Amino acid sequence: MLTVKQLTKRYNQHPVVDRLDLKIGTNQCVALLGPNGAGKTTTLQMLSGLLAPSEGEITFSEQADGPDRPFIGYLPQQPSFFPWMSAMELLQFVGRLTHIPSRDLKKKCEEMLHYVGLKNHANRRIGGFSGGMKQRLGLAQALLHDPKLLILDEPVSALDPSGRQDVLKMMLELKQRMAILFSTHVLHDAEQVCDEVVMMKLGRVQWSGALTDLQRSYPTEKYVLSTEEGLKNWIIGKDYVKELQILSPTTAEFKLNYPADRNRLLTDAIDSGLMIRHFEEKRPSLEDAYMEVMGS
Repeated sequence: MLTVKQLTKRYNQHPVVDRLDLKIGTNQCVALLGPNGAGKTTTLQMLSGLLAPSEGEITFSEQADGPDRPFIGYLPQQPSFFPWMSAMELLQFVGRLTHIPSRDLKKKCEEMLHYVGLKNHANRRIGGFSGGMKQRLGLAQALLHDPKLLILDEPVSALDPSGRQDVLKMMLELKQRMAILFSTHVLHDAEQVCDEVVMMKLGRVQWSGALTDLQRSYPTEKYVLSTEEGLKNWIIGKDYVKELQILSPTTAEFKLNYPADRNRLLTDAIDSGLMIRHFEEKRPSLEDAYMEVMGS
C-alpha cells in the first residue's frame, strides 16, 4: 500500500525526521510511537501531502498517474473547521472537494455522521462542538471518500474514556477495508488495535516491526507471586530476585536473575511453609518494550 524510503525533513539544516523507512501493507494497522519531539506529526504531514519532504521517496501502490491525495484520509491532532458551518455543511463541502458525485453526497454524509455518533448534531454549528465532537467530525471527513490509507494523528487525544473505546472499535473495523497509520501516546490503545509498531526518537526510527516480534525481542520476564501470608518478610533479600515491588502484604511483582530461578523460588517458598495462591509469568506489554527501546 505505502512504501517510504529515506524520508527526511530538515529545518535550518536540523533533521526533524531523519532517513525514515516504512512499509504499510493493505489492511494493516501501524502505530507510530515516540515521545514529544520525535517527529511523528511531521512524518504524518509529509505522508498526507501537507508538508514537502527535504529528501526521500513516498510511493503508493494504488497510484496510477494521478495525485496521491484521493487515496488518503487524514485527521490532524487538532482538527480545525469553519465554526459557522454545521456538521452536515462541512461534510458536504469536503465531499465536493473530494469529488463525491452530487447524487450520492447527502446520503454519504448522513451515513458518516451516524457512523461517528453525530447523527443528532448534523445541523448544529461546529462552533458549539466540544473537542471530542470535533474529533469525531474530523474522523468523519477523513473517511468520507473511502480512502485506501487512513492517517490519524493522536485520534483519541480529545475523547473521554467512552469515546476512546468507540474510536478504537471503529479502527478495528476499518482496518478490515483500509490501511491505518496512527500516532499515539496511549500505548495501551495501540496494543489493542495495531499489527505493527514504529518507534521514533529524535527523528529516527529506533524499532519497527510486528508487535509480537517486539514483545519477543524485549521480554520483561516479570513474575507475580501471591501467598496466604508472610510473603513480604520472606521474599525481601532473596539474591535471585531483582526489581522487587511489594504490591500488598501477600503479593509481589519482580524479575529473576535467570529463568531457571523460577523452580528455585517455588521450591524455597514451599520449603518455608508458604501457601502459594497464585504464581504467574507476566506477558510483556507494549509499554514494557517501549521503555526498553527508548532507554527509559
